[in-house]
Amino acid sequence: MKFKTQNKLKIKNSKQKFCNLVVLILTFVFCHLTLNIRMCFSENHRPRYISLAPSTTEILFALGLDEEIVGVSQFCNYPLQALTKEKVGSFSQPNIEKILSLKPDIIFCTGLEQAPSFRELKRLNLKVYVSDPSNIKELLSSIRDIASLTGKEKEGGILVNKMNDSIEEIISKVKSIPQGKRHKVFIEIWYDPLMTVGEGSFIDDLITLAGGINIASDTKRPYSYFSPEQVIKRNPDCIILTYMDKSNPAEIIEKRLGWKEISAVKENRIYNDIDPDLLLRPGPRIVEGLEEIHRRLYP
Repeated sequence: MKFKTQNKLKIKNSKQKFCNLVVLILTFVFCHLTLNIRMCFSENHRPRYISLAPSTTEILFALGLDEEIVGVSQFCNYPLQALTKEKVGSFSQPNIEKILSLKPDIIFCTGLEQAPSFRELKRLNLKVYVSDPSNIKELLSSIRDIASLTGKEKEGGILVNKMNDSIEEIISKVKSIPQGKRHKVFIEIWYDPLMTVGEGSFIDDLITLAGGINIASDTKRPYSYFSPEQVIKRNPDCIILTYMDKSNPAEIIEKRLGWKEISAVKENRIYNDIDPDLLLRPGPRIVEGLEEIHRRLYP
C-alpha cells in the first residue's frame, strides 16, 4: 500500500514538472513571437511628423527625433539635418497637398500667421499640435507636451531640466542687482516703421529674466509700432537690434533725429550681434538668447 502511494506521488510530481516545462516553453515562444511582432510593427509603422515652424523643428530634433521628421517648412534651417528634409511650403503658406501626400501622424506648428493653416489642417481631420508660448514657462510646458506626444518623455525631461538649470543660473546672478540699478532696454524688431516688443511677448519675458527693464513693456500688444520720440523720452541704457545688419549699429542709430542724447548711444551700448533666431524662436536655444541678453546688459 505504501509502495503504491509513493508511485502515485512520483507520477504526480513528474506530471507537474512536465506541465511546468510546457508552460515555460510556451511562455518563451509567446514572448519571442510578441517581441518579433513588436519589432516588425515598429519598423513598418515608424511615426511620421511634419513641422511647419522653425521653433517646433528645433524642439523635435532636440528630443532626438530625426528619421521620424518627414517634412518641414522652407524656413526650418536648424539643426543642419533640417535642411535635408522634404519642404512643405513656407511658414505662412504651407502646401496642403504636399502635407497630405506625406501622411503625417502629427503636424506641429505655431500661432500667429499659421492660424488659418492649422484650422484648415484640422478640418481635414489631421492631428495638429500648436506650440505658441508667450513666455519661458509656457515654452517648457510645450516641450513636455511634444515629448509626450512623440514618446520622448525621458528626453523631454532631460531637455527641460537642462534649460531650467541655465535659466536658474541667470536668475541667481540677477538677484544680486538692485532694482534701481537694473538697465533699461529697447528692443528694435525693425526700423521702418519702428517696431518693438511689449508685455505678453516672449522677448519681454527674456529681458526681465536677464535683469533688464523693457521700456515698452506697457504697450498693449506683444509686437507693435513704437514712437521714436518715446524711445528718446524713456532713455534706454541699452539698445538691441534683432536684425543683423552689416553696418555699424551705432552709426545707424546716431543719424536718427534726437537719438544722440539717449544713454545707450552716448555709452555706445547698441548691439546687433545676437543671432535673431536665439531671441525670436521659442525653442531649446532660447536659453542661449537669455544668456546673450544678460551679457550685453551686464558685461
